[in-house]
Amino acid sequence: MPELLAFTDGACSGNPGPGGWGVLLQARDGDTILRERELSGGEAETTNNRMELLAAITALETLERAAAVTIITDSTYVKNGVTGWIYSWKKNGWRTAARKPVKNEDLWRRLDAAQERHRVTWEWVKGHAGHPENERADELARAGMAPYKPKKPKNGEA
Repeated sequence: MPELLAFTDGACSGNPGPGGWGVLLQARDGDTILRERELSGGEAETTNNRMELLAAITALETLERAAAVTIITDSTYVKNGVTGWIYSWKKNGWRTAARKPVKNEDLWRRLDAAQERHRVTWEWVKGHAGHPENERADELARAGMAPYKPKKPKNGEA
């Protein structure tokens, strides 16, 4: 059976500011890529953490049927949140240990629901360190952000 991998990344220009998310989905048999799909999107006013979450959410929501999938992210926020913190947050009514509301609760709830129907393994990879698929996910995230970034005037234009 092929292995399903989702490389995810988020990007933001300013934090908050225009942002984008990117996903590289691959079905592999060993080192052979059987199928590949690229996804990206963005928002005009967001944060890097929200874009990192949306990348993972989109990867899972895009899968048409239940699957075993490995999500590879360069976000310790996403990895630590979904593999650890989320259990306490849910138990505490979506409050942190300091009894404050969980930031990005809407997206954490959506991620929790999205992963429910899959067997998800979470892996962290160092970002901007030459990992080819992570670099592609970063390119997709920046492409998703591009339509929301203000256009710079050309020389001679006001």
